[in-house]
Amino acid sequence: MPVYVDAAGQLHAVFTKRRDDLRSHPGEISFPGGREDEDDVDLTATALREAHEEVGLPREAVQLLGALQPTPTLVTNFGIYPFVGLIEPGFQWVAQAEEVADVLELPLAAVREGYARRRVVRRNVAFRTDTYQVGEHLIWGATARMVSDLLARLSARQ
Repeated sequence: MPVYVDAAGQLHAVFTKRRDDLRSHPGEISFPGGREDEDDVDLTATALREAHEEVGLPREAVQLLGALQPTPTLVTNFGIYPFVGLIEPGFQWVAQAEEVADVLELPLAAVREGYARRRVVRRNVAFRTDTYQVGEHLIWGATARMVSDLLARLSARQ
């Protein structure tokens, strides 16, 4: 979960929009990340490698701040172990064309303001869930749960 502070002092998080033609989680907003490889020393190494592969973020450009609570995906049954890393603003993203449609830099204040419980329909199943809407971007599911964890921790520090 790359985050940065802009020149005005606003905290931003970096998300990816997954391609619409993917089999798993098509078109969804997520954070850079993915599966652990055998060569990864630990899950921190996995997170840094995946951020580099998906959006071109070099490992040495990330100051790890800590981990959030593990977050399950309910439909695909994955376990996500999110890490928060501070980066410099103004990074030139290189999106992995096979998976990433777009890289989004969203102010966390706008993300927080976009919170609502909404009706979401996925695979012809409707349900109400916590979401964050920023412009045309709807954040829900595991990504929304990670955002909630981050926002709660930030509120506790203020």
